[in-house]
Amino acid sequence: MRIVLIAAKQLEFAKTRLAMPAGERRALAEAMFRDVLSAAMSAEAPDQVALVSSDHELLAMARAAGAMTIDERFPRGLNAAVRLGTEALIAEGAKTVCVVLSDIPLVTGADIDAMFAATHDEQGVALAPSRELSGTNMIARRPPDVIATRFGRHSLMRHLESCEQAGIRCEIVRLSGPSMDLDLMSDLADFVRIPSSTHTFNQLSRLGLAQA
Repeated sequence: MRIVLIAAKQLEFAKTRLAMPAGERRALAEAMFRDVLSAAMSAEAPDQVALVSSDHELLAMARAAGAMTIDERFPRGLNAAVRLGTEALIAEGAKTVCVVLSDIPLVTGADIDAMFAATHDEQGVALAPSRELSGTNMIARRPPDVIATRFGRHSLMRHLESCEQAGIRCEIVRLSGPSMDLDLMSDLADFVRIPSSTHTFNQLSRLGLAQA
């Protein structure tokens, strides 16, 4: 079974590096999550979509969309949350899990399908890097615990090192949409240069940061 696992922080703690009022940051994080959830639900390769989060509002949205939910109950940090979610999905019979971060609103269902296509062997890892080629915005693993996730500073290199040390085949999948994560105000400026039909663009328009 192939499952997409979205990992999302509690809304009140999301996007703290953005120089915006707390309410605007929360609304933007929610809009990004909606875009990522919509993309995951539209993908053809996975058999199921799941969310791991401690945010009750996001968990409710995911359940309403037909996704599985894994309540981490309190913020544990991204890697710990992914580990918790991965263990739960393995117990459900998952053979391949693609972890998608919740701040890449330009991701599409086709992008997620490409990640699963890159992990067709019995063992393998696929990595979708960030624009600057230092971070990891999606990681597909077969089996789901073949390596641990190492999200954080220089995560792309750290994931590659883990694969090399374990002797696991690893493929880097360059995808333009998922490469754009929105962490800084400069990221928002880049994002709004090209209008899109995303919830995120609409929210930035409402905040006066984009021209609809």
